[in-house]
Amino acid sequence: MDLYEQLRAYEGRSAAESGQGKDVVNEAMIRHWCEAMGDAGPAYRGPDAVAPATMLQAWTMGGLSGHAGRTTAHEELFALLDDAGYTSVVATDCEQEYLRPLRVGDGITFDAVIESVSPLKTTKLGTGHFVTTRMDVRAGGQPAGTHRFRILKYAPGKRSSGDGSTGPRGAVEPQARPRPVVNRDNAGFWDGVQRDELLIQRCTECATLRFPWLPGCNACGAAGWDTVRASGDGTVFSYVVMHHPPFPAFDPPYAVGLIELSEGVRLVSNVVGVPPRQVRIGAPVRLEFQQVEAGLRLPMFRMAGVGGGEG
Repeated sequence: MDLYEQLRAYEGRSAAESGQGKDVVNEAMIRHWCEAMGDAGPAYRGPDAVAPATMLQAWTMGGLSGHAGRTTAHEELFALLDDAGYTSVVATDCEQEYLRPLRVGDGITFDAVIESVSPLKTTKLGTGHFVTTRMDVRAGGQPAGTHRFRILKYAPGKRSSGDGSTGPRGAVEPQARPRPVVNRDNAGFWDGVQRDELLIQRCTECATLRFPWLPGCNACGAAGWDTVRASGDGTVFSYVVMHHPPFPAFDPPYAVGLIELSEGVRLVSNVVGVPPRQVRIGAPVRLEFQQVEAGLRLPMFRMAGVGGGEG
């Protein structure tokens, strides 16, 4: 039996059985999450509070002590990959589906299964296999949501030169930029970018604008939404100038800004048009779209002048 056949034999095997959340859904964890995320939505406070939907995985985490319901299948699968030379690991993405709100006092249980193991894939990091685990989460015994988590177990690729450097500053050979992860929740945003439109979601119930795109309103919890086309005007709310470490797809130094749009929402993008050292908090910027590479068009912000405080 070849390696891939051995790996595929783990598809459908349980990774966790009858797992129990370490804590019931509670106000303290909800408050800490909202403070960390800067989310002041009223739906997360008061006697009828619900937990932010994206906390789904948080209620299942076992902490340093782990979970009693975890099986050995995951460890066996990883051992096979390690023995074959795929010793490195990186998390690539996750997908969540929400079936009902989680409310304070809900007890969380879950099961997990190894859903799929991909054929051998070659990436910029190296060659390996993607492993997807699906967790089915229940609240009070009723289905509450699904969490899919995907990792890449890989053998690191060899660099073209000893340390990958091509000059005294340690610049590495240029590579293609990472592509954004496009899914059903944000596909409309990236479709707009292709038309040179920066689209902001708007709740059809309370008219709250939100960015990044989410499946539900973070103010009232409603699922309905439409879009507003951003005017393109904004200011630098905060920024950082990247010098080190060097990334193969980028040429340092470059400025990454948190841009506050005139509509009130904020997003992260590059600030262009001036040397990075001249970027300042409060400086006005104007949206433009750049074809960075074939197949990759991105919104960026051109600084119109120097103003505001130091960053």
